[in-house]
Amino acid sequence: MPSNRKQHLVETALKLFYQEGFHSTGIDKILAASGVAKMTLYKHFPSKDDLIRAVLEERDKRFREWFFGRVEELGNGPQEKLVAVFDVLTEWIQGDDFRGCMFINAAAEFSSKNDAISQVASDHKVLMCEFLDGLVKDAGYSNPETLSYQLALLVEGAIVIGHVCGDKEAGAKAKEAALVLMAGA
Repeated sequence: MPSNRKQHLVETALKLFYQEGFHSTGIDKILAASGVAKMTLYKHFPSKDDLIRAVLEERDKRFREWFFGRVEELGNGPQEKLVAVFDVLTEWIQGDDFRGCMFINAAAEFSSKNDAISQVASDHKVLMCEFLDGLVKDAGYSNPETLSYQLALLVEGAIVIGHVCGDKEAGAKAKEAALVLMAGA
């Protein structure tokens, strides 16, 4: 039963942190929403930062599973998978529950590069870039490091513009730019 409570706390905190931010969401709000006692929370997570790290690790796992899986579903070959990255990005940005990237949000709220929370956010971005880099290499481009970096910039820019400016077409616009880069590579 304790692991169920622990997972329930992570689920509740994930929703609240994504909707309202890390600093804006207090422990009392998480406890009220989860129905879990404060002692139980601190038994599983000695500090709020520990809970935030657990939430980010869970979000990383789920997001990459979903994102990579959707790319595989939509793309039949290496080139098509690269294009599918931007289709999946667009699907995410256009979703009703899109509130930006939880990892960009975490990096903004915990800006010290030495912070453990910033490190989890950085690790997520590295894994996403490695995925993109693998797709570019599989597609056989002559300078894969440069192209994958450029495509990563488009992805991250689309996420920020989609969130900050509310542009639901940011992913589709990034796709247009990606196709130009890919054609010239």
